[in-house]
This record gives sequence, structure tokens and C-alpha cells, in this order.
Amino acid sequence: MHSTLRRAGGFAVVGTLALAAPVLNGAAFAPFVAVALFAAFVITDGPLFELFARPGDRQDGRLNGLAGFALAAAGLAILVTVMDLPVDLFVAAVLVLAYGNLGAQFVAESSDDPFLGTAGFVFGGFLAGIGGQAAVASFVGDAILLPRFAFLAAAAALVAALVREVLFEQDDPLVMLSTGLLLWLFDLLADAVAPVEIAVALVVTVALGYVSYALGTASVAGMLTGVLLGLLTIVFGGFAWFVVLISFFAIGGLSAKFKYDAKKERGVAEDNDGARGTGNVLGNAAVALVAVVLFAASPWLPVEANVFQFAFAGSLAAAMSDTLSSEIGGLYDNPRLITTFETVSPGTDGGVTWQGELAGVAGAGVVSAFAYLLFPGVTLAGAAVVLVGGVVGMTADSLLGATIEGDRIGNEAVNFTATVVGALVSTVVALAVLV
Repeated sequence: MHSTLRRAGGFAVVGTLALAAPVLNGAAFAPFVAVALFAAFVITDGPLFELFARPGDRQDGRLNGLAGFALAAAGLAILVTVMDLPVDLFVAAVLVLAYGNLGAQFVAESSDDPFLGTAGFVFGGFLAGIGGQAAVASFVGDAILLPRFAFLAAAAALVAALVREVLFEQDDPLVMLSTGLLLWLFDLLADAVAPVEIAVALVVTVALGYVSYALGTASVAGMLTGVLLGLLTIVFGGFAWFVVLISFFAIGGLSAKFKYDAKKERGVAEDNDGARGTGNVLGNAAVALVAVVLFAASPWLPVEANVFQFAFAGSLAAAMSDTLSSEIGGLYDNPRLITTFETVSPGTDGGVTWQGELAGVAGAGVVSAFAYLLFPGVTLAGAAVVLVGGVVGMTADSLLGATIEGDRIGNEAVNFTATVVGALVSTVVALAVLV
């Protein structure tokens, strides 16, 4: 057994101390504070030091990694007392990270494939998250709600895996705190989770995530982001919302691969062989995620729930419109700068072709059609509003590209702004004309 796997096992044992939280109540932080103190000041050599030491720890002569892990767990435990963070969510957040790391290292013993390593982390964290919640519920006498536990464990495992992938895989304190706080939010927003709903959601989102990675339309981080977005969209919105979301991911992802070699020769192809990373996925879908979260929170907001359907669809219409406009329009010569109409080189920010603009309108039309067919609050006139919002968002993207994109603002930020414009236009017009 390699030292990294043994170390992960040691961290998993430390993380298991979280299961004592229901017994310790307000003192749930105490075991982790003790571990942090021993790691920082007492264990400086010997077998325990060698078990837990990371490369940087040996240089410092101190178990910084273990101390940081334990202090993050202690911090979450304090939130249980002072801010009423549910005990089962605290336990789940700690165990997801501890056993997720163990799962990743177990896979690493036989494979260095990044997808398999991530799958090992998510699967190990998922099982530990369910087990931790069930153990707490059993101890305190609450009902064991496996569908809800499965949703929260899956969401926590995906969040933790994503933060590790995007930032740094050994930054345990940030991963644990981020996971715990987001898990708290998800728990507040999720209504009763039906067994069939969560089972289908997990199977569908994981399968589509794997397909996107296998086809090269998403990186590992992009795949994780897409799966998490899909899961949250199904649970907070429903399958209709998910179909609208996946229409963008599927068509947008395939359009990036369409005639990729020709676009590469012209210098207009996406980096990383067209595989979309987290920045690209969030730049295009973050507004949609906010819309579905607000939809779930609508019982506590002074706004009609169907308003968020227009924000959701309008943002994705803008994202689809902009994506197809760029991916299809980049294949044609003589693009013109949208601000001056002068001819520019292919790939110039803000350069448009009539073929790309037509493809963009068609992309917005696809999203608006799905919204009309699937959202009860979107009539035929509402679909037209979504279409307008998408086209305006695409135009805003081109204008920003021609004026400020470059040194001052990146492509992901421009994409995000375009989706904000699409959401706002769709929502404001719907409120003014349809409500």
C-alpha cells in the first residue's frame, strides 16, 4: 500500500470523529481542535508523523495538512452551535471530503486516469455522505430519508470534487467549508425529494456527464460542473427545466466539435480540443443556476415563481445564440465588426457574419421552443419574449467583444454578461407585456 493511500486512510479515520457530534453536542469541535493541536505542536516525528505527512509537512517539521483539515472541521462544528447548522450536514461535509479523498487514492493505486480518479472521489464521498446522515438520523431518532440523503450526499460530493479540481486538490479547509455551507443552502431549498426523482436524476446526469467527457465536449472540471448543474436543476426545478438546460449543453457542446479542424486552421477553434471547462460552463449557465435556485426559494420571495422561468430560459437562449453564432459564424469569411461594420479577420472579438447571426437566432429559437413546450408559464408570446432575450444577449456579447473584451475582460466574463442581459430582457419584457 502506497504512502498516499495510507495517508488518505488516516485522514478518513480522523474525519470519522465527526460521528461523535450528536453525542458531544456543543463540544463537537473539541476532538478536531485536539487533533489540530497535536498535529501542529506535538507530532513532529515518528510513525504518526510519517503516516499523515505531506511533502511540504516534512520540510516544515509540522503536520500542516492534518492541522488545516481538523481546524476546518472544528469551524464547521462551531457553526452547528452558534448558527444552527444541522448536525447531519456537518457530519456529511466532513465525511464526504475524508472518504472522497480515500476513494480517489484507492483508484490512483491502479490508474492515473483523471476521470477515474474523480469518479473514485465522488463515489467514496457519496457513500460516506449517505452513511453519515443516516447514522445521525438513527442516533437522534429522526426518519431515515434515503432519497433526500442521496441528493445531499451527491451534491456535496460533486461540490467538493469540483472545488478540488478547480483550485487545489489538497486545499482541504476551503473544500470542506465550501461543501458544508453549500450543503446547508441545498438542504434549505430542497422540498421532499421523491425516490424516483433522485434515482433518475443521478442516473441521467452522471450518464450525460460521462458522455460529454468521453466525446471531448467537456473537461473533467467542466463535466463535474455540468453534472452538478443538472442535478440541482432537476431537484430544484424539475425535469422540464433540465431538458431546457441540456438542450444548450448538448447542442452547444457538439457545435464546438463541428468542423473543429477547419476552425483550428482558421484560428477560431476553442482551446483544449473544444472541451469546455468550468469557466466556460459557469460563464454560460451560472445565471440559469441562480434562476432555478430563486425558483426554489420563491415561496419566501415577493415574486411569482414563473418569472424565474423567463430568466432561466432567457439566459440559456442568449448562451445558445452566442455559442452557435461563434461556432458556425467562425467557419465563414469576411466577418464584420459589429460596431463599425468594417471587415476584420476571422476570430476577431466582436466580428460577426450573417451566417453566424442566423445560426444564433436559430439557437435562441430552439431554447424558446423548448420553454414553450415544457414550461406551463410560457405561452407562445412568452416564447417570442425568450427568443428576443436570447438575440439581444447575443448582440450584447458581440458589442462587448468589440469594445472591452481582451486585456480588461475575458471571454467567460463576456459570456456571463450576455446571459445576464438575456435573462433581464426576457424577464422585464415578460413582466411588462405578459403579466
